[in-house]
Amino acid sequence: MVFYSALFLAFLYFKIARVYNKEEKSNVNVWILNSIVAFAIGVLIVYGFMHETWYIFLIVSYIFFIVAALIVSAVQLGVFIDGKPFIKISHLFQSLAIIGMFISFADLYLWAI
Repeated sequence: MVFYSALFLAFLYFKIARVYNKEEKSNVNVWILNSIVAFAIGVLIVYGFMHETWYIFLIVSYIFFIVAALIVSAVQLGVFIDGKPFIKISHLFQSLAIIGMFISFADLYLWAI
């Protein structure tokens, strides 16, 4: 369960990071964070191919890719309650570090088992 949660958050992270790079000015801190998380996601993918059935891994990855894209697109379009945005894209930008931390800790947990 930890693996699939981390895999979904990996796709969600890079969808948010792609939007962040298009809308905001990136700086060195964001570049370093993206590099660390990219390494952690690479390690997660290696774990997936080594410990999961490859065709299940690819099917689930494709589904997670689509769902992450739909979530970020829905937030970009806006989720409104009583005329006020419920979730803003800035909320997603603020969660990048937390998502990246979860992915990194999930890698450490998975490889330590």
